[in-house]
Amino acid sequence: MASVTQAKAFIPLNIAVLTVSDTRSLDDDKSGATLAERLMAAGHTLAAREIVTDDIEAIRAIIRRWIADDAIDAIITTGGTGFTGRDVTPEAIEPLFEKRMDGFSIAFHMMSYGKIGTSTIQSRATAGVAGATYIFCLPGSPGACRDGWDGILAAQLDYRTRPCNFVEIMPRLDEHLRRSKS
Repeated sequence: MASVTQAKAFIPLNIAVLTVSDTRSLDDDKSGATLAERLMAAGHTLAAREIVTDDIEAIRAIIRRWIADDAIDAIITTGGTGFTGRDVTPEAIEPLFEKRMDGFSIAFHMMSYGKIGTSTIQSRATAGVAGATYIFCLPGSPGACRDGWDGILAAQLDYRTRPCNFVEIMPRLDEHLRRSKS
């Protein structure tokens, strides 16, 4: 089981939050607010926060801009992971992944199953890495955002988490890019 060691110092990350919704604004975006509040309470920096409609190209434009921004370490999206006609977050973002993180979806569904039972299958939560940036796509409910942050992301985005975490491998995420330039 994972644990946090105090032998290492906390390393704050710059995390961007994107809410995918046709109906939300910053004033009533509870899911985006939940993520922003939790990541800042953990000691990270909210690098950016935006809302975009359920449009593949509009979502990709923001994600590409954030991937290209060296000041952003991770991106968390909320919304658009269901099965309705307007739910297009995985279709927009997964083609940008250089590497998929299948374990994220598995861990999210295992945790979610304990809370909401078989209804968890209505989510297409996904994650991956692109341009040395972690990208996590969560469902659009505040509860799912709390669960995703509290149950997975808070520990994996904390350098002190043992036996391993995402922060410690960040300097090596772009090895394939650096290797091809030499």
